[in-house]
Amino acid sequence: MKTEAQQIEQIVKWVMDEIISKQEKVLDDYGIYNEMEDAIEAAWLAQKELIKFNLDTRSKFIAEIRKACSENVELLSRMAYEETGMGRYEDKIKKNLLVINKTPGVEDLKSEVFSGDDGLTLIESSPYGVIGAITPTTNPSETVICNAIGMIAAGNAVVFSPHPSARKTSLQTVQIINKAIIIAGGPGNLVTTVKNPTLENAEIMMKHKKVNMLVATGGPGVVKAVLSSGKKAIGAGAGNPPAVVDETADIEKAAKDIIDGGSFDNNLPCIAEKEVIVVDAVADYLIFNMKKNNAFEIKDPSLIEKLEKLILNEKGYPHKDFIGKNADYILKKMGIDCAPEIRAIIVEVSKNHPFVQKELMMPVLPIVRVNDIHEAVQVAVEVEHGFKHTAIMHSKNVDHLTALAKEIQTTIFVKNGPSYAGIGVGGEGYTTFTIAGPTGEGLTSARTFTRKRRCVLVGGFSIK
Repeated sequence: MKTEAQQIEQIVKWVMDEIISKQEKVLDDYGIYNEMEDAIEAAWLAQKELIKFNLDTRSKFIAEIRKACSENVELLSRMAYEETGMGRYEDKIKKNLLVINKTPGVEDLKSEVFSGDDGLTLIESSPYGVIGAITPTTNPSETVICNAIGMIAAGNAVVFSPHPSARKTSLQTVQIINKAIIIAGGPGNLVTTVKNPTLENAEIMMKHKKVNMLVATGGPGVVKAVLSSGKKAIGAGAGNPPAVVDETADIEKAAKDIIDGGSFDNNLPCIAEKEVIVVDAVADYLIFNMKKNNAFEIKDPSLIEKLEKLILNEKGYPHKDFIGKNADYILKKMGIDCAPEIRAIIVEVSKNHPFVQKELMMPVLPIVRVNDIHEAVQVAVEVEHGFKHTAIMHSKNVDHLTALAKEIQTTIFVKNGPSYAGIGVGGEGYTTFTIAGPTGEGLTSARTFTRKRRCVLVGGFSIK
């Protein structure tokens, strides 16, 4: 029979084994939980540890995240391509590298100060705590990386609710980020999610009392859901970006830019050119040059109708089987053989055609011919539908550029370049894959995920 001391020792050993087992399970899963409540609780505890570190140490965590994601960029790009069946592998590599290298970190957190006869007031950016983030199938790893860098740099932990169609890619990205933070000496579980993301789990996250902010990147439905939550919410919704070309534009360059932007990752990015509006005087020459830049034109009305029936469902919305597919894949389904170099399909239609009115998210670019710049602006504003997302214009006339900018009021307005210049590819400025047009924050960064706090010292430390 065991002595009392031996029994106590056995109990202590059993308890320690249980604790170690649970710790190892967390480390093995690196932020992946079965239950959403557990994911939120783990992130809440991790955030309490994060705020104990200074900004310099926090920046080291971000640097390690960038390094780890860079080392796995091909893996994540391949996973997204194979899991979702959308886009282009080589373009996904570019998108991942973009968010890894150009998403702002702690350097984005700026303080403000007011000093005078009455003392000193300091405005600081402080974290919200735990942020709940809903991410799309179109940019699964990119949005997770971008949000994680910005949110952690701001001092938050983040619980992700990824799109189920991109579950494996999103979970892999979460694990890579958590491993990187642990390697850098930071707390595990600053980024968490669930093994099986569902609508029910997303609702639990949105309602949980320990989640202080919600960020949704997706369609109108998900944005509406977070805005109805009663919490601070940032919504990055849909877009239908028009590309306007007037008679003063460099037509050869405009044609190349439009095809490059509109076919990038097979038109999945919400910023990508979704329709082209061109002044009649240069329309034929623009189409000629688009064809020189790997666009395939369909002119036969019967073939345009056949294309419509193929890529739109019975309700007139894009058929999911063709979203993000290659142009040559779509053409082959129509019985048309073409070179694999073909990047986009172009068709001339009216402004009321569903190709123009709907965000297709595939490399099919409708072209609308208009009489002059005034009609071009009017049509562009109409087909953008007030999403306030992105617009593109090719012109050398400042008055024309100004007219469209004022009328369309989009978050991003790209002049004389491909759409992706608006998120820092060949254009100046930082990047983001959470573009908050509906809620007004614009291109989000670390400072977006902070709340402003005012610290006032009365009658002191004014040395003017």
